[in-house]
Amino acid sequence: MRINLNQPAALSESSRSAGQSRANTNSSLPGSSRLGENVLGQDVLGQDQAQLSGTHAQVQLLTAQALQFPEIRQEKVNALRQVVQDGSYRPSSQQVAGAIFDHLFAERAA
Repeated sequence: MRINLNQPAALSESSRSAGQSRANTNSSLPGSSRLGENVLGQDVLGQDQAQLSGTHAQVQLLTAQALQFPEIRQEKVNALRQVVQDGSYRPSSQQVAGAIFDHLFAERAA
């Protein structure tokens, strides 16, 4: 047999149809797999399963506990308000700078 590299190879109609029939025959073999089937030919679509760990329940419990606390701790607010009104609240310059710094980074993160 001689191969001519200047001409495109053309398959005859009989060799194409033989190849297709072999592909169809192979897909019906017991070990073959089609889309949506496993190796045994059983339908596996629609069988999604999920398994949650115990961590999910712990997170829900902690969330419920956190929601029981008031968002504003009124006793702390009242104590600070009293100190400010008395004029005895004297934060250091480091505390003020730290609060400003924390506030700036909190805004950037959000």
